[in-house]
Amino acid sequence: MNFSDFVTNNGKKICKEHFLHLVQVSRIDGKISDDEMKMLHKKGKKFGLTDPEIDILIQSEAHHHYTPPVSLKAKFSHLYNIAQLILADDVVTESEKKMLKRFALEAGFKGDTVEKLANHLLDGIKEGKDEDDLLDHFRKEHLFKD
Repeated sequence: MNFSDFVTNNGKKICKEHFLHLVQVSRIDGKISDDEMKMLHKKGKKFGLTDPEIDILIQSEAHHHYTPPVSLKAKFSHLYNIAQLILADDVVTESEKKMLKRFALEAGFKGDTVEKLANHLLDGIKEGKDEDDLLDHFRKEHLFKD
């Protein structure tokens, strides 16, 4: 195996792990709605997964440990994807919000930043803001203030 094969295979493994976390979020309220299913397929394809792979992963009942990315941008992107999925059916349950906060904590965000981040993502997506704008605003307003 050459280096490019390792990067491609490792990258796909990381995408599958993140996709499985999105599946867990979509199941938090006990069912996967049609809108959530569409969002899962859209995200899965973005991650380079095929429709059969997506269907197999959705049917999987296994719970996977969350391994967050290292960079702030990648962590924020994961959390943004989770928030999009939560909002896919236009209903935000307390369980879904709690899971978003749990992923934020596991990604390394601390204290009241977790609550602010969850609200920032959910409110921003509802308002139609894109990921980069939300990240820039979050950096300015929440991360670098004492």
